[in-house]
Amino acid sequence: MTQDTVSARDIARHLPGVLKRFPAIARGFYYYSVKNERKQLTLGTLVERNARKYGDRNAILYEDRSLSHGEFNAWANRIAHYLQAQGLKKGETIAVFLENRPELLAVVAGAAKVGVACAMLNTSQRGRVLEHSINLVEPAMMVIGEELVEAFEAVRGQVSLRHERSLLFMPDVNTLNVFGEAPQGYINMAEQVSAYNSGNPTLSDPPTLGDTAIFLFTSGTTGLPKAAPGSHRKFLKAYGGFGLMSLNMTPDDVLYCTLPFYHGTALLVCWGSALAGGSAIAMRRRFSASAFWDDVRRFNATTFGYVGELCRYLLNQPPSPQDTNHNLTKMIGNGLRPSIWKPFKERFGIETVAELYASSEGNIGFSNFFNVDNTVGFSTAPYKLVKFHDGTRNPIRNGRGRMEEVAKGEPGLLIGEITKKWSFEGYTQKEATENSILRDAFKAGDQWFNTGDALREIGCGHLQFVDRMGDTFRWKGENVSTTEVENMIDGSGLVDEAICYGVEIPGTNGKAGMVTLVPQEGSEPFDINQLFRYLTDNLPPYAVPVFIRVTRALEKTGTFKYKKTDLKKAGYRLEKADDQVFAWLPGSSGYTPLDAETVRQIDAGSISF
Repeated sequence: MTQDTVSARDIARHLPGVLKRFPAIARGFYYYSVKNERKQLTLGTLVERNARKYGDRNAILYEDRSLSHGEFNAWANRIAHYLQAQGLKKGETIAVFLENRPELLAVVAGAAKVGVACAMLNTSQRGRVLEHSINLVEPAMMVIGEELVEAFEAVRGQVSLRHERSLLFMPDVNTLNVFGEAPQGYINMAEQVSAYNSGNPTLSDPPTLGDTAIFLFTSGTTGLPKAAPGSHRKFLKAYGGFGLMSLNMTPDDVLYCTLPFYHGTALLVCWGSALAGGSAIAMRRRFSASAFWDDVRRFNATTFGYVGELCRYLLNQPPSPQDTNHNLTKMIGNGLRPSIWKPFKERFGIETVAELYASSEGNIGFSNFFNVDNTVGFSTAPYKLVKFHDGTRNPIRNGRGRMEEVAKGEPGLLIGEITKKWSFEGYTQKEATENSILRDAFKAGDQWFNTGDALREIGCGHLQFVDRMGDTFRWKGENVSTTEVENMIDGSGLVDEAICYGVEIPGTNGKAGMVTLVPQEGSEPFDINQLFRYLTDNLPPYAVPVFIRVTRALEKTGTFKYKKTDLKKAGYRLEKADDQVFAWLPGSSGYTPLDAETVRQIDAGSISF
């Protein structure tokens, strides 16, 4: 398989663009590098700065609403004063259960101004998972959107909130003009807030850079969610590193974001970038591939926030003469696969892809600062790529108990050194935090954050994402990279979506490759053996998937992550009536449809793979 590389020539080719944005880079580096934990430089002060400098310019665009920086700051101030009046103090937490709309950003900004952290609940969570997430952070109060009251009511009796007037209702309307009516037992937050002072709060003990501003939750695809605290420093790093250094955002820019704001890519990266330029952020309740470009034109967006699968959905839309009829030239996000990177840029006229690598809880991030294709860029944080046990997130230790780095170009487990400057904020659960720390890796007493991801160096300090650890599996004595199989299938032209993983077959060692895919929409009837011929021509035999599940749609989390755990559990079973499952049976020259009898034989070990 081919592997991308980055050379000095590639870097040199992009230097003119870097030099052009040098003033923004210099300013961005200042914010990115601020070290003083006690400095009064926070999300709240950034909002106030924009109100002073760009008061009449747009800060938020949503549906037919627009809010200037001055109006947004005043709104956040009223919320701050309200929370103060309820007795909330610096260091306390409120839970936020709102879908994408301006009220969400106003609550986060208002709480930040008085040192109250916002726990950003995943709006797709229900039942036991939602109950678990709320109780993890022990909030004083909850802000609940009208659109999510039913979901909250189902767990209301199982959650613990510490304030006597804890349930704050936010109507699903323009709450600056209409207050609506709160359900019984709820406080109408919109109505209450409207009566408070719109001036910047004055505090005897104001929040500082190192204080917790938010809690973000892991997606829970491999178990119950964990809550990761995020300090104001994380907003500052996104503000400087992404908004200024990578994107050179200005007051004339509009960043369009359809990603859920309970996720770091939207809340930290996208909003932080917009704040950095005094730019507007255009929000949509949820992503729509068919409405995407109409929105981009309506909001006059110049930038958008993405995850890789969002880009795939756009690329799968039928080509249109309108594909380049827009002002969008920049994009920032993560997970853009090499197989669609250039096709996406060329079709839609995108100039800058600020691909990044980061995690809500991690202490290390990478950014495609030089705008080179197919890379997450480089990092100024101390890190290493080390050898790991196949199919796990566990590093290999040598006879002296130390870790060893991989050779250049080889996939390695990414670990970030934990230092005073590059601290690891961890999770609310001490056990989860401890499980993510590697100690005595290269010398006695050192500490490293285990990202659980495999990346490789492709030249000039640039890395390329390889795999989420645990997704790599071993078959026929060989390691199979799920990402590389998925990238290869992407290039077939036969499939809209594909996800690869390993499944166990009784009586065999390792795990057999399996792919669940959605055939290309609007094409001829799907030919499974055309795909088989393509795969055998382009993959080594051990990497050709043994099983293929053909389905109508792939279930995902709210942040567009595939629910691999559910697919792995289903394996090659036939329970889903609308799915077809095929197997590359021993001695055959193509895929065979599975039936109940063949599945029974495989389970019994009668078929020898």
